Amino acid sequence: MRRLTLIIPNQNVVRGLITTIPKFDPFSFPISLRFFNTSIASESDTHPFPVSCLINNFGFSTQSALTAFNSNQVRFKNPDKPNSVINFFKNHHFSHSNIGIIIRKAPWLLSSQPNTRLLPKFQFFLSNGASSSDIVSLLTANPAILRSSLEKRIIPIFELLSRFFKTIKDVVAYLIIHSDLSANYPYDRIAANINLMKYFGLCDSTIARLLQTRSCIFGSTDLIKSLEEVKGLGFDPSTTTFGTALRAKKGMSKKLWNQKVDVFKKWDWSNEAVFQAFRSYPGLMLVSIDKVNLLMTFWVNQLGWNSLALAKCPVMFTYSLHKRVIPRASVLQFLLMKGLREKNASLVAPFIYSEKLFLSKFVFSFKAESDYLLKLYEEKMKLAYSEENNGMPLIK
Repeated sequence: MRRLTLIIPNQNVVRGLITTIPKFDPFSFPISLRFFNTSIASESDTHPFPVSCLINNFGFSTQSALTAFNSNQVRFKNPDKPNSVINFFKNHHFSHSNIGIIIRKAPWLLSSQPNTRLLPKFQFFLSNGASSSDIVSLLTANPAILRSSLEKRIIPIFELLSRFFKTIKDVVAYLIIHSDLSANYPYDRIAANINLMKYFGLCDSTIARLLQTRSCIFGSTDLIKSLEEVKGLGFDPSTTTFGTALRAKKGMSKKLWNQKVDVFKKWDWSNEAVFQAFRSYPGLMLVSIDKVNLLMTFWVNQLGWNSLALAKCPVMFTYSLHKRVIPRASVLQFLLMKGLREKNASLVAPFIYSEKLFLSKFVFSFKAESDYLLKLYEEKMKLAYSEENNGMPLIK
């Protein structure tokens, strides 16, 4: 496992970034973020200073500012401390907009001591390869990470994630998108769940994929139950399909799972057909109910084809209805009508082929009809893209 290091650079400079806190010039800040002068504050303003600061400078509503104050998130009697915090962010390449977003998400930062609470964390990020722009992106998206202990949470989380991502930039990019993992779940639980997955035989690439697609799984308190259930369904923990099945089982409520099963049964699938389709392609249960119904409606009601054909190729439910299924179905319908395709031939196989192979086998191989078939196919494709460009909803 790659060991991350905490290097304390020169007190005044961190890779070219100024870390001392010069006196704040309020007139260099946009008016929306200037701290007002208490001597000119309205006599009728009866709010505590921190409350007025949040309202006048950061766009807080009166209620949200009072909530922050009453919960002890902001405690200062004059602008000195919040100004030092703003200066700290400015000197580390945060824009006015970035600072405004951060304070609205984490007003408690205005009461913090930048050199003792914030600086060591910036130094850790920088000393492990994160750029200043990486830090800006990370903290604008997830300022809550600054509330965490560097030694007890931030470093362990980064070390843990570095096992599954190639570079520190990848870890930072991950935390920007999945701030819930670092903010909402205890580190010990995350680590324990990863160790449990490893014990069950999941490979690092599968765990990395789960981190990216369903991070809430790692905050679970009953993960072992789901792992045993998926394994009991016959999935091999060493395969990627196990991870997909775990996402499906753990990523939705039992109620939603049953609703999806009922939708398939409405279209004449048996419980066994649903189970076998899930076994062959566990991503099936991640498809929305609306998308299932749209494909089934087109396949059964418009084409007149058997819904059970789709049970043999459940990946069909992930294809774009308008950009793949409808154009190809139009070609196949014509071929069947003209007797150019055997009626007992697979209905689903042509949809799996790449576009190049599909056109070769089902359009260009029929010399006399190829011009018409190509025109038919292209018209359906053109219609799909035209509707998309006009803002009409398409099921992809």
